[in-house]
Amino acid sequence: MTAVGIGDDSRMRERAMSNLLVEPAAWAEQQFGQCALGDVRRTKRLVQVAAQAAARPDGSTPDQAESWGDCKAVYRLMDCDNVSHANIIGPHCEQTRRSCPAGSKQLILCDTTEIDFGRFVPGVGRIGKKKGNRGFYLHSGLMRDATTGEIRGMAGQELFYRRTKSRRKVHKNTKRLDPNRESVVWGKLIDQIGSPPPGVQWIHVCDRGADDYEVYLRAALNNCGWVIRAARLNRKVRECQGDDTTLEKLLASAPVNARLQVSVPVQGKRAARTADVELRYTPFLMPAPSRGNAWIRENAPQEPLRMWCVQIKEMHPPAKADALHWVLITSEPVLSPEVALGIVEDYKKRWGVEEYHKALKTGCHVQERYYQTAARLERVTGLNAILALRLLQMRELAREQPDLPAEKVAPQEWVETLARIRKKPATGMTIHQFVRYLAGLGGHLGRKRDGQPGWITLWRGVEKLLLILRGTQLAREEKTSRSSAD
Repeated sequence: MTAVGIGDDSRMRERAMSNLLVEPAAWAEQQFGQCALGDVRRTKRLVQVAAQAAARPDGSTPDQAESWGDCKAVYRLMDCDNVSHANIIGPHCEQTRRSCPAGSKQLILCDTTEIDFGRFVPGVGRIGKKKGNRGFYLHSGLMRDATTGEIRGMAGQELFYRRTKSRRKVHKNTKRLDPNRESVVWGKLIDQIGSPPPGVQWIHVCDRGADDYEVYLRAALNNCGWVIRAARLNRKVRECQGDDTTLEKLLASAPVNARLQVSVPVQGKRAARTADVELRYTPFLMPAPSRGNAWIRENAPQEPLRMWCVQIKEMHPPAKADALHWVLITSEPVLSPEVALGIVEDYKKRWGVEEYHKALKTGCHVQERYYQTAARLERVTGLNAILALRLLQMRELAREQPDLPAEKVAPQEWVETLARIRKKPATGMTIHQFVRYLAGLGGHLGRKRDGQPGWITLWRGVEKLLLILRGTQLAREEKTSRSSAD
């Protein structure tokens, strides 16, 4: 029986990422310098605001601004009709999509999160199940290299509001015909991201919310692949021989292709364990729904979509533990157990987008912004949506390639200054050590059972390091000024 780790990836390769953590001003220019806001002065102001936010990402707007004049300028920018969430993040998303190396396979990790401001704001909608929850939803597509694990950036993002539910009962099939139903956001994001450059493969990795014929069709029309967790095993599909069946019956009739031991990590109250699982995979056909909406009727091909299904099922789970059971639908041909396990590995990387949303909420405190209109909150969320990627990329790189030299990622002055503060040698410092030392500045104790540094300690560490570097620069300038006077 083969042992397989949930987080193992033997395909990792060495690569250098030059100055992932550049100085805040240079980073802000890279990310926002191409934003079209109707006036060059607005773009310059946005770059300045982003640089100040990068120096203190968890601070409020007055904390991030360095003067009352700067603070008023931020408020004016966030109140400008020419500025929007879409045109703040647009250039970054375009850069991300164009940056894919030729011949690479990129995963687009998709998920939706609630941005809850917890108070009434004009124009902001209701979210969640509690009556007092007010905010909007973000549906994000995070691009990650399938081979190296590198977080390349945000490929696309949709901001939307939940419609007020009608008191009139509507049949489920009627809801599926509604072009404004909430689930269409999965397809809208796929269309927003579009088709990959020649020689590059894009795979949309989604949870059960995307298990919909329209989503599969939109991905196919954009020349993209997909790995999506099945939501309904009673879904009607067709065997390759042409017989109608359900996904559940199809898998039940498929042979066991491999028996494996899978390492299940700790999650919440669930303890880590090793699970004995059976692996099955089989091809099938998905015809268009008999009651499709207008878009499906116009765009669906006459032939059904050809797909593959991969199932991992735990046979003997421990008492009081939920059995591990994943059913993944993919566009990729699965012709061997190794390929099937690769599909499972691709799906497991979807958790990266959940980490991104944690960075946005916990690290950037986006839900604690007290702007007074929905439009202003949308704009400041767009700024923080890009800012949250900054440390996510560094932390994930430290996890995926811990032995990568820190000087390949951060400026040499950062590495040397941090080494002096922590009383460690700068020579040979790895990215894993750099992140640990940086989190130590923010209060992470680094004990054996403390786990990975959290977003708050990392942001605080960055803030302290930048303040120290700023003081060092001022002292250097003062010394040069005195030398010139003498």
